[in-house]
Amino acid sequence: MLFATIAISIDAMLPALPDIAAALSPEAPNAAQLVVTSFVLGMGIGTLFAGPLSDTFGRKRVIMLGSAVYAMAALACYFAPSLELLLAARVVQGIGSAAPRTVSIAMVRDMFSGREMARILSFVMMIFTIIPAIAPLMGQGIIALADWHAIFLAYIAFSAITMLWLGLRQPETLPATARRPLHVASLWLATKELGRHRVIVISTLVQALTLGALFATLSSMHGIFEARFDRAETFPLWFAFIAVGSMSGSLLNSRIVMTLGMRRVITVTFAAQLGLTLLCLLVIATGQMPEFLAFPAHLLWSIGLFSMMGLTMGNLNALAMEPVGHIAGLAASVISCLATVGSVLLAIPVGLAFNGTVFPLLAGVSVLLAAALALMRFGLRPA
Repeated sequence: MLFATIAISIDAMLPALPDIAAALSPEAPNAAQLVVTSFVLGMGIGTLFAGPLSDTFGRKRVIMLGSAVYAMAALACYFAPSLELLLAARVVQGIGSAAPRTVSIAMVRDMFSGREMARILSFVMMIFTIIPAIAPLMGQGIIALADWHAIFLAYIAFSAITMLWLGLRQPETLPATARRPLHVASLWLATKELGRHRVIVISTLVQALTLGALFATLSSMHGIFEARFDRAETFPLWFAFIAVGSMSGSLLNSRIVMTLGMRRVITVTFAAQLGLTLLCLLVIATGQMPEFLAFPAHLLWSIGLFSMMGLTMGNLNALAMEPVGHIAGLAASVISCLATVGSVLLAIPVGLAFNGTVFPLLAGVSVLLAAALALMRFGLRPA
């Protein structure tokens, strides 16, 4: 649920993007996509601080503080009178969300390592994919009952429930004897240590490319369903279908990663999704895609992309965290910060290139996946 704070904060907004564009940026409707990427940018910035703070003050305390910032920023979003102020509040909300998102990974690392950690993170990713099945429906329901502003009140309620659950049921995983003093010099030395591990550098770059493909897809998704397929009204239902279908990726990873290993699963997954993306691009570019197959083909491609997340992100995190268990909080922060901020820089141009067709998205995602596959194939030496 802590990790899913990110999913609900992004996906519940998707049905609201046309209303936000009409209300706050009618002259530039594509700018409403920045409601998604501004949140992700804030999350990336916040992760740089959440982990080191949790190494010093404990996991639960930092998660509680970040969740309070998240809730207050959601309230500011509710009252924002302009798109600029809404985007600023979303950045702050993203900063607050970094604590539950990043520190939850450090909590897992406190208790598990290696392939067992990858297995646990597969179940985390499974929850991460359940929430997208619910969040757009929730967002559309709230819009129908009130308006898009009320979605931010739902975020406050979600955070309150999660914090109550955390406070009552989850023990602190970092004992006081294992905590590290918060010194800038020690933080810098620990960050330099991360840079000396080739596996951490490659994993972080690949995470940025993978998340860039995801956020570019999320930014363009509602527009594609509306402009290309004329299915704006039923978008939350189709999004739920895609999310439920993609749960198989996390479930499959939890079963095969212990046998095949993380590197092999990641590489094969990227190769398969890149092949599917290039096939779709080729068929569309040559005009060979029958109209009655265009929408089912896009659904299949979307399910593949979201399934890819369950087969790669947990494994990439586990690969990166394996050598640095002694500084798990800092490591989780630096890795998540660089990967997330990098993914935003990659996703924004792809999202803004949307022209009413699926071509810009498929072309952008194919480039990102090709780079990720090349790094995994040639950048990492076999274990």
